[in-house]
Amino acid sequence: MSNRVYLYVFDTMSDWETGYVTAELNTGRYFKKGAVPYKTVTVGMGNSPVTTMGGLKILPDLKLDECSMDSTDVLILPGGDTWTESIHQPILKAAEKCLENGIPVAAICGATFGLAQSGLLNSRRHTSNDLQYLKMTCPAYTGEKYYKEEPVVTDGKLITAAGIAPLEFALHIFKALDVFTEQSSDAWYNLNKTHDPKYFYRLMDSIQ
Repeated sequence: MSNRVYLYVFDTMSDWETGYVTAELNTGRYFKKGAVPYKTVTVGMGNSPVTTMGGLKILPDLKLDECSMDSTDVLILPGGDTWTESIHQPILKAAEKCLENGIPVAAICGATFGLAQSGLLNSRRHTSNDLQYLKMTCPAYTGEKYYKEEPVVTDGKLITAAGIAPLEFALHIFKALDVFTEQSSDAWYNLNKTHDPKYFYRLMDSIQ
């Protein structure tokens, strides 16, 4: 069975925040030798289509209660407008179980609000869009001393990122899954960050 990246999909999800990571994990085009691509599996609360913030309609591959994740998989939680609502409690419970079982969980932008409100950031190093806004939005959050003013933070199997850092978010996920060589990850990141063509050639050289 192939590795899987479970992408949680829901109405208002920020569809641009996970494009870098799902494209590279699904194709494996820059993976190091021996690394296996990840099949992208969209997961919804039900099996009805959802509409993203960009107006795209996505029909979930699976309902959450049909998922069976293991240690070679990864759960990705995109941002969106509804993360403080109760509808997301089941996926947040699933995220907690993943972390307990050593399965990577990566959350960006609004998804960090859901984790904070559920208490999952109270004892782990993390980041979000803004500390003061996180405290204001999530009354149950008490993890201020673990907050880092950084675009993305990895603590064990948990990766959190600000909404303006989808590129850095992807890079941390690649490193956590150990699918790129150091040379490939540096070239890939710098190509997308600086747009300098020299990094394209470095990237191509790194996968020869």
